[in-house]
Amino acid sequence: MLTGLNHLTLSVRDLARGVVFYRDTLGLRLHAHWDRGAYLSAGDLWLCLSLDAGAANGKGGSYTHYAFSISQQDFAAFAARLRTAGVVEWQQNRSAGDSLYFLDPDGHQLEAHAGSLAQRLAACRAAPYPGMVFEADA
Repeated sequence: MLTGLNHLTLSVRDLARGVVFYRDTLGLRLHAHWDRGAYLSAGDLWLCLSLDAGAANGKGGSYTHYAFSISQQDFAAFAARLRTAGVVEWQQNRSAGDSLYFLDPDGHQLEAHAGSLAQRLAACRAAPYPGMVFEADA
């Protein structure tokens, strides 16, 4: 079962501007940034900024979504239950850790993710995204 909020992913039009706002204005901790995104945190909450082609063109942020935490052992049964119920999946997982991207009845983009920011950063250290830079204290 879902155990809490895992992370937020926000589509941004200008990555550098977004990093400055969330890091310098709001005080979030920057862990890493790359050509198309950044990982920050506020306490236990993980925030991903994602440069989005739709957002960059003023067409809205198509990748903004809300991710819930789920244990690895509960993930397969949860995913099967949603698929059996006919829940619409809006994207296939392309990143480290098991994730199911699905829509609620009102079209909100959601994700069930079995993993943490620490696990994502470790995977990125092993296989960095293009242009990825890690902060010294992250």
